[in-house]
Amino acid sequence: MALSRVCWARAALWGSAVAPGPFVTRRLQLGRSGPAWRAPRSSKLHLSPKADVKNLISYVVTKTRAINGSYHRFLGRHFPRFYALYTTFMKGIQMLWADGKKARRIKADMWKQNLKFHQLSYREMEHLRQFRRDITKCLFVGLISIPPFANYLVFLLMYLFPRQLLVKHFWTPKQQIDFLDVYHGLRRRSHSEVITHLRRASTFVSHEKLRRQLTDLCTKVQSGTHPAAQDVLALRDCFSTYPLGFSQLQASQMRALSQAMLLTPYLPPPLLRQRLKSHITVIHQLDRALAKLGIGQLTAQEVKSACYLRGLNSTHIADDRCRAWLGEWLHISCSLKEPELSLLLHNVVLLSTNYLETRR
Repeated sequence: MALSRVCWARAALWGSAVAPGPFVTRRLQLGRSGPAWRAPRSSKLHLSPKADVKNLISYVVTKTRAINGSYHRFLGRHFPRFYALYTTFMKGIQMLWADGKKARRIKADMWKQNLKFHQLSYREMEHLRQFRRDITKCLFVGLISIPPFANYLVFLLMYLFPRQLLVKHFWTPKQQIDFLDVYHGLRRRSHSEVITHLRRASTFVSHEKLRRQLTDLCTKVQSGTHPAAQDVLALRDCFSTYPLGFSQLQASQMRALSQAMLLTPYLPPPLLRQRLKSHITVIHQLDRALAKLGIGQLTAQEVKSACYLRGLNSTHIADDRCRAWLGEWLHISCSLKEPELSLLLHNVVLLSTNYLETRR
């Protein structure tokens, strides 16, 4: 009994003397109750992975823009000529890419709505026409870049011959004016030849009145007089049959007309005839769409581009004169039917040869 009491007294004494502290108590409680007693996590740990990715992307984009801006300032300060070429090239790629996206959207709408090319609006038709020409030129440059190490040579050729190898998106503003002047000079070389072929063909016109009117028209153009729209329309019957219908044009005539339209004249006669007819048919469809829209709805740049396509060097002509000339063209074009489109083709020369041009 005495021994048991002593043991109980000693146990009580030790229990009161060695009381567990708060650290030990918390360790015991955590061990028993589990995660319910853990401290709350930081708020950063509760962000979703998508938010973390967005923040990372935003940071990378901001830093990339800052580095790109510093790089541009460095080039502009130390290499100004190279920087001008670099910015023109980058803007050209962006504009060409935007044109491609717009052309794709137009083609998708045509497929969904089952529309033909001539059923589109004027601006959509013009955009598709121009984009096809641009992408054809770009594809040619891409093909000659395929052989190994040929891309280095192509870059050099593009720098040396930008007019021949690049589209207008990659031209500087000064180059656009200069190159359009060069192209117009090339097509003006064929004007006298086209008029000469018309005078020769007038001798084969069976109707005496039409033969005399065609001869008078050629004389006016050769003497420097700008013909009136009614003088041109009076000859529509000459251009639907022999000797000036599409099927009766000679090879030399078609080569001269191809040069006047800035098309390749070095093709076999059947291909020349088909290409000329296709080209002038597209212009005729554009004219009908433009007549519905109205010349007044076009911007100054759109008017100049429309005039240049139809044979007039509009880069140095005032806007009101360009609109007046385009009105004359539309009056003639919308009065013609499909069998008479040979007259519209010759009208590229007849209506633009002697029109007032303000030279620099």
